Parts: sequence; structure tokens; C-alpha cells
Amino acid sequence: MKYLIDTHTHTIASGHAYNTIDEMTRKAAELGLANIGITEHAPKMWGSCGVLYFSNLKVVPREKYGVRRYMGCEANIMDFTGKLDLPDKILSQMDIVIASFHTPCIKAGSVEENTAALIEVIKNPLVHIVGHPDDSRYPIDMEAVVKAAKEYHKLLELNNTSLRPIGPRLNARDNDIQLLEMCKQYGVCISLGSDAHIEEDICNFALAEELLKEVDFPESLIANMDMELMNSYLLANK
Repeated sequence: MKYLIDTHTHTIASGHAYNTIDEMTRKAAELGLANIGITEHAPKMWGSCGVLYFSNLKVVPREKYGVRRYMGCEANIMDFTGKLDLPDKILSQMDIVIASFHTPCIKAGSVEENTAALIEVIKNPLVHIVGHPDDSRYPIDMEAVVKAAKEYHKLLELNNTSLRPIGPRLNARDNDIQLLEMCKQYGVCISLGSDAHIEEDICNFALAEELLKEVDFPESLIANMDMELMNSYLLANK
């Protein structure tokens, strides 16, 4: 498969990653990747950067080494109303906004509460992608989430890191199969994210690709393969 962007990567600014913005960009160029999303963990994640970091991203050149850089964030969902840990003024300046559940930031609720939180996030016009909605520690009504993504024109992420045998999320493989089958059924696009915390993992979608083949997922619903399609999500409210 030919990918044009990895929408989910982290640099040393996130506190637990190992390369700079320029190092990640150079590696993307070496891989022949035309675009990269730099999506640092937002402030409520332990050890990550503060609001000032995100407010100053305007100074970062959006193209370097022949690679278009989408500078953004992976915001943390803070409660079941879909509150995020960056103000709207900052979120509106981001090229790409992923919103995710993370255990340091929110204690899991019931299926109904977790689902309500994701649907409120999906309704947020400043959010582009729901990050790794595949963690059984945060059980959700997958069909309701997929239907909401369809209605509000949002991307759901297939996260390669989730699928690692010693990955950070619970029961991700089975949940991702359900996600992909639901997306096929309702015609909802996904975004592949490596969740790279080191340059060698940029565009590493090996485990995700295995799953895509297993469920015979259509390439037409993979936004990473068509930048016009991807930008219809990322630029929808610009």
C-alpha cells in the first residue's frame, strides 16, 4: 500500500519519545513520505509539554526536507462530556487534532459514559480524529461511535501500536476487528496512525495492514492513501 501521511507521531516534546521534530521529518523524507502529523501529547499527560508549546507552533515551518508537516496534538479526554485538556483557542490553531482516552487523565466509566464522551468529542468541530478507540479498559458501543463519525465527518483511528503483543491497550485486536467491520458497513473512513515515539516507527503499519487484509477492508476508506480525502477531514472547519 502507498501511504501519503502518518497522522499520529510524537517527538521529545511529549516527554516519553526520543526524536526531535526535524529528526522525525528527515526520517519521513527518507521513507518517501510526503506528509507527517506531529501530534504531541497535550498537557495533562505526565511529562508532556504545556499550553505555551502548542500556542507557539505557528513558528514551525510547515514544510521541510520536502515533507509537509501537520503540527498538532493528541488531546486528552478529561470527562464524559468530552472536555479536552487544551482550550478551543489553541485547538483551532492546530493542523491536526486527535482526541484520545489515556489512563493518567481519566478513569474509565461505564459503556454508556465512555460512549457519550467519544460522541461529544466527535461532535467537536475542532477534533479531526478519535485516537485508538480500541481499548477494553474504556469499553464503548462501537456501532454508536461509528455512526457518529459518519454523521459528523470524523476519522476513527486504527493504531498500529495498539496491536503490538505487549501493546498498551486491552483486547485491541478484537476491538479493531469490530471497528473495521462497522466502518465497512457504514462507509466510515479510518486514519492509520503509527503512534511512533521514535523515528524508526514512522509509517510502521505492519500490524494494522495484517488486520486490514484479514477483514478485506477497502482502500477507498483509508484516508492516508488520498490526501484530498484526508484534507476533507483536516480542513473541514478551517
